[in-house]
Amino acid sequence: MGAYQLVAVGTDGSDSSYRAVDRAATVAADSGATLLIISAYHPAKNTGEAERALGEDAAYHVVGSTPAEEALRTAKERASAKGVGEVETVAKEGDPIEVVTSVVTDRKADLLVIGNRGLNSLSGRLLGSVPQGISRKAPTDVLIVHTT
Repeated sequence: MGAYQLVAVGTDGSDSSYRAVDRAATVAADSGATLLIISAYHPAKNTGEAERALGEDAAYHVVGSTPAEEALRTAKERASAKGVGEVETVAKEGDPIEVVTSVVTDRKADLLVIGNRGLNSLSGRLLGSVPQGISRKAPTDVLIVHTT
């Protein structure tokens, strides 16, 4: 059994976050660990306007998978292609920093993998970035992957 039992990674569905998923999947596969993929989201607002515009077909068009669920489905497929034995996913409403750190804490992950997108941007330096916030608050080891 490898050093890691549970490797966590966050994704928002962006190309750079999928590169972090790929790295996390490699680490998990090499360690024989479970991979936990986390996605935070905010619910869609003002669906009433879309429902009115779509008429009778509103339920068909408005109800369905969320962008977070789509991101998790894609990330899981990528991880499985890397040879990860067990992949779990969590979609949770809220701020990405709070969601990722709370899920990692609750699930007692051994390693958290995140991408570096936003760390070197001007707004990231002035306001803080998601990777920076997660790395500060994470209760476990953090691997920051160069994804930009």
